[in-house]
Amino acid sequence: MGLTEFFYEYFVAPIKENTGYNPVNTFVYGVILAVAVFLLYRLLKRMGISVNERFFRALMPYIILGPLLRSMTDVGILPRTYLTVSPGAYFVIAGFAIASLYVVWKNVGVGEKLYSLYFEFGLILLAGLVFILLINAEKVSVNLKVLAYFIPALIGAEAVVWLLSKKIQLIRGNSILFYTHFYDATTTFIGIDFFGFWEQHVLARWLIDLTGTAATMYLEKFIVLLPVVWALDRVLKDEDPDLINFVKLAVFILGFGPGTRNLLIMLMGG
Repeated sequence: MGLTEFFYEYFVAPIKENTGYNPVNTFVYGVILAVAVFLLYRLLKRMGISVNERFFRALMPYIILGPLLRSMTDVGILPRTYLTVSPGAYFVIAGFAIASLYVVWKNVGVGEKLYSLYFEFGLILLAGLVFILLINAEKVSVNLKVLAYFIPALIGAEAVVWLLSKKIQLIRGNSILFYTHFYDATTTFIGIDFFGFWEQHVLARWLIDLTGTAATMYLEKFIVLLPVVWALDRVLKDEDPDLINFVKLAVFILGFGPGTRNLLIMLMGG
């Protein structure tokens, strides 16, 4: 197999034919993500921007843009291209987020005004995407029945996180990450077990096929997330806090983004 054929089989075909991820592209995308997180952290350090709660709040519109873009593509509002499906869609949103941050930083520097303007830039982009959704509302088949399954399951899942946080300090200190990833697991569980959706990721797909239920996602999330936060809080505790916070931000996005995309797709009848 030549390089062209290899690239097509493992990277182009899965997007073109909507067959999900495979071990090869999963590994490569994981490496790209790790490198991107480090480079973005270095960029923020050079700009003098701290990864704190203000930065997180300002970033939220851009975090929501990704799953909204993906869900609008899946229900047919936006054309299916390499830039509107994973991982291309997230590269596009990241590009907008970085470009917007640079423009604001270049004009106002570091300070409270930066965070408010950056947030407003994101809201404008988000409003534009919502406008496209509204003028194409006839393509959406709202399915509120999803909530009858999703809400009780979410309450139960988050109650487990709350109980665990009372017993385990490591979970208590990172509860937002566990709440977010159990939210993601809930959307996967409801979508697959009750509404006929399928899992795109390799490990999760294997576990679901092995057990016969997407409820196994809760266990997978817990087993993967616990050592990650342990490493960040214990092994790397002496590293730059901004680096630790930025990695945790990336982990949050990896849960919130897919979970919100899943929920929106189900609600829009995708």
